[in-house]
Amino acid sequence: MHLRVDRDISNNKATLSKIYLDDDFYCYGLEDQYQEVKVQNETRIPAGTYNIGLRTEGGMTIKYALRYPFHKGMLHIQDVPGFTCIYIHTGNKDSHTAGCLLVGQKRDRGAYVISSSRYAYSRLYIAIVDAAIKNDLTITFEDNDLNATVLPPSSRALPALGLPASYYL
Repeated sequence: MHLRVDRDISNNKATLSKIYLDDDFYCYGLEDQYQEVKVQNETRIPAGTYNIGLRTEGGMTIKYALRYPFHKGMLHIQDVPGFTCIYIHTGNKDSHTAGCLLVGQKRDRGAYVISSSRYAYSRLYIAIVDAAIKNDLTITFEDNDLNATVLPPSSRALPALGLPASYYL
């Protein structure tokens, strides 16, 4: 089983993504921002493919076991260079993560937040936990946001007429 995280938009605080399960869109993601040099608790993990296992000890495991009756352990993204204890978990905004992947059912591209996180987490967890237990779950992070060109609002003009895009909204 495989998850793919298509990082498609980012700013200097956060990264938004689309998450696919075996090539089908499943939910949205939110992480910290890209930084060339890691800043503790403020940097997303490097692009690449990693294994996901279960971590059954620690404070988050206890907290989630109390919240979710189906919980068997934290979804732990393993062997990330320079990072430890990277999880997939709930949260809605940048301040809710310290390098981990948050999941949500909806997103707001303007505010860089996700919502319905507990619902998305429950749905995703139930779909993938058995694969994680069997060590048959991987995740790939793709940095498609770093190649995107976003024009500032003042330069968005229709070439033929020379009118700003807001004229047509």
